[in-house]
Amino acid sequence: MDRRDAETWLSAVVRENRFTIAVVFPLVGALMFVAGHEAWLPGWLARNPLLIIFGTLVMRSPLVAGLLPQIDRRAGIALVVLAAYTYGIEFLGVTTGFPYGRFHYQLELGPMLFGTVPAGLPVFFFPLVLNSYLLCLLLLGPHANSRLARLTASLAVVLVIDLVLDPAAVALGFWAYDGGGMYYGVPLSNYLGWVLSGVIAVGLVEFGFDWRTLRDRLDQCEFMLDDMVSFVILWGAMNAYFGNWIPVAIALFLFAGLRRIDRFDFVVGLPARETLR
Repeated sequence: MDRRDAETWLSAVVRENRFTIAVVFPLVGALMFVAGHEAWLPGWLARNPLLIIFGTLVMRSPLVAGLLPQIDRRAGIALVVLAAYTYGIEFLGVTTGFPYGRFHYQLELGPMLFGTVPAGLPVFFFPLVLNSYLLCLLLLGPHANSRLARLTASLAVVLVIDLVLDPAAVALGFWAYDGGGMYYGVPLSNYLGWVLSGVIAVGLVEFGFDWRTLRDRLDQCEFMLDDMVSFVILWGAMNAYFGNWIPVAIALFLFAGLRRIDRFDFVVGLPARETLR
């Protein structure tokens, strides 16, 4: 099996299991997190790091299948640099408090590098940036021709996504900020830090990929943003469980954006568009 065959196979698997991947998996994940929080299940099962990574990888599979045909040498280098940057900025943040504010992991999300940051960090980090960039290519329409518009809009969506993610993760005890914060235990410094780290991360995506080719791929690949669907369901549900209503409202805002570009069609039962790959 060559690369093209592997890409075609993965796309077929994802397409045939869209609802399971993008809806069932995040709902099961949310139930497992609630069960762990309420001590209905043993902690080792409800918050098992390997299960968390496995579920996350499954939910990432539409993004992976969508992007694989677009990854050439330039994009591969950009993603490697982005992975190294991800580890570096997180290690700096945990050990020094810059740029996000002082925080520490309370749950080991898989193997920890140097006992400090999760080895699987790119699995958790990449989609925040890549999904934001892809979503903006569709939402911007003709304005996507402007590099400034692409970078600014993508950074804004990264911040919006973290406004949903961080409060729920803190409530679940994934990590905690020393001294807490006014936004559901998250300090303003976290979001100021994301402005800095997000600019570099989005810039690497812009450098590595041809945005026109990505836009064409989004038109061909109806499931490419299903990982964003999973995100809205999982973290919207977790914030609702904890009564974090501002993040819930923001998750609904993201849902509205996905509906606007017809990326929730398979959930409401409308036929998905046919694609060649």
